[in-house]
Amino acid sequence: MSKRLRKLSNHQSKVMRTDLSHATSEPTVSPYFRNPNGADNDEGSSNTVGENKDNQSTTDKVCNLDPVETSSKNEHPPVQQPTLAGPSSVTRGRLTYSFYNQECVTLAKALLGQVMVRMIDGVRISGIIVETESYLGGEDVASHSHNNKRTPRNEPMYMKPGTSYVYPIYGMYFCFNVSSQGDGSCVLVRGLEPLEGMGVMAVGRNQRRKNTTPLKTHQLCNGPSKLCQALGMTKDSCNKLDLSTSNVLWLEAGTSIPENQVVIGKRIGIESAGEIWANKPLRFYIADNKFVSVIEKKKKSQQSTAS
Repeated sequence: MSKRLRKLSNHQSKVMRTDLSHATSEPTVSPYFRNPNGADNDEGSSNTVGENKDNQSTTDKVCNLDPVETSSKNEHPPVQQPTLAGPSSVTRGRLTYSFYNQECVTLAKALLGQVMVRMIDGVRISGIIVETESYLGGEDVASHSHNNKRTPRNEPMYMKPGTSYVYPIYGMYFCFNVSSQGDGSCVLVRGLEPLEGMGVMAVGRNQRRKNTTPLKTHQLCNGPSKLCQALGMTKDSCNKLDLSTSNVLWLEAGTSIPENQVVIGKRIGIESAGEIWANKPLRFYIADNKFVSVIEKKKKSQQSTAS
């Protein structure tokens, strides 16, 4: 799967990664993109709190956690320094409002395979979205907008599709969501497969880690709070952004994942929502992708989401 995704880097700056899985087919580019030479004709300018222990292989090449602490013995490989993005290379195939203007479950599936980009001090940091969860608004007991609740915190859930919703959990971590069609509906992004800026990601992930063991590539963004740490995403920096126009955070056209390669399962960490909603099949991820946070013990093939 990942070699197929790796071909996306042909339209990106040098990809700073060495751990990729295998694939068998060419990527299919999403039709939802902004023409860099013309105007965009589109209109307009989660809620899980649990993190999961890594359950993947540890055969990846490690990412050095701190570029300052490089020993003379070269105990860890040096951090690969990201390349500054020039004016013409900041955005490439940006997804527009029409992409986000979809029903919540449909958007959650469509987000798989798209490229998420974060700009920090002129540096592109990016990864492929490999795992998402849907939160369906007022009816969804696990949603921040359950019973159509509206607060200053969940305001982005009621804003136009393609608005970022970044909220804090445990007083120190953050989760990133994208608003969809339907009042109070949004999609939680749970996992990324790193493309660019892995050294920066490693430093971000190390800020709150007590364990000094170097992280493997697949450990950088395999969880909703982990990816926010890796990409330096906080409520102050990334909340309420219009992803179709923002120069801080946006999505770019990537690979359309075939339905038979999408695994469906229940959402993570929402047991308190009760058995019915805790077991609804509203989590989606790319099959056989090691950058996913949690792999289902028994994989399910693509199926219609239960009502």
